[in-house]
Amino acid sequence: MKKLILFVLVLFAFLSCKNEDALEEEIAKIDTNFTVERFDRAFAEAKPADLENLKKTFPFFFSSRIPDSVFVEQMKDSFQIELNKATKEKFGDFKTETSEIESLFQHLKYYNKTFKEPRVIVFTNYVHYREKQVVTDSVVLLAVDNYLGEDHEFYGNFPKYIAQNLKPSQLVVDLAKEYAYKHIFQTQKKTFLDEMIFFGKELYFKDKVIPFKTDAEKIGYTPEQLGFANNNEAMVWTEFVENEMLYSTDGSLVSRFIADAPFSKFQLELDNQTPGRLGQFIGWQIVKAYMRNNEVSLQEMLQTEAIEIFNKSNYKPSK
Repeated sequence: MKKLILFVLVLFAFLSCKNEDALEEEIAKIDTNFTVERFDRAFAEAKPADLENLKKTFPFFFSSRIPDSVFVEQMKDSFQIELNKATKEKFGDFKTETSEIESLFQHLKYYNKTFKEPRVIVFTNYVHYREKQVVTDSVVLLAVDNYLGEDHEFYGNFPKYIAQNLKPSQLVVDLAKEYAYKHIFQTQKKTFLDEMIFFGKELYFKDKVIPFKTDAEKIGYTPEQLGFANNNEAMVWTEFVENEMLYSTDGSLVSRFIADAPFSKFQLELDNQTPGRLGQFIGWQIVKAYMRNNEVSLQEMLQTEAIEIFNKSNYKPSK
């Protein structure tokens, strides 16, 4: 009997992989129509006489309230020149990133038939890592000076948990996150469970639109941090349940388990061994369980309320 069950499980896994491969082959055939515009390079190579042409081509980088002299001075600014050099050395022709953005757009077009490719424009923003990207229906702005690698000298004063995701591989991950936020709907985020499910939706969205990225990259963990989360999922869930956190409206739970942080705060001795955002990780597992156990589309799930997802997920971490 055990051998039969094992055979069925292996067969199911094999068929699932075959179906996923076929789907990815279909998505890879979807046409896209976009180019990456390098404002960063154009500005780096521009002379004051080129300013008017730059303003016409990239008007959203210029304000009529700011005199041209400010932008001319920026061209000569020593830190701007360092940024220009660093981004040119790191990204070169931007070929890898362009390929990943194209794959993201193909997946977005597959799951959302109304999606239209925006203008994609690369720029620098003096390493304002909280404003790495701007995404609208018509324009995507990517500040590549925030993706130079976690050990780059520009990030020397940043907390390690922030710097570890300032690398090229995370650029398309962050872009997928911005698109996730445009698709997710919840009428409220009052409880800790609401917060967990919201970010679980975001991470599951990434599963679908950037399947070429690892789970660690999707959530912004190191492989070791993801290993901790996977190996201790049952323990984390038990802590949440036994301490009656799920339906709590205590705002401190967000800072302890949802927000970016060096570690999660159980107020236990093991805290320093944990990665931050374990509430997001658990939300991800709940949404995965919901999608396994219910016949719903990605778009339907993204619009479903958190409590319904939880109640119908039958989530139970293996021990």
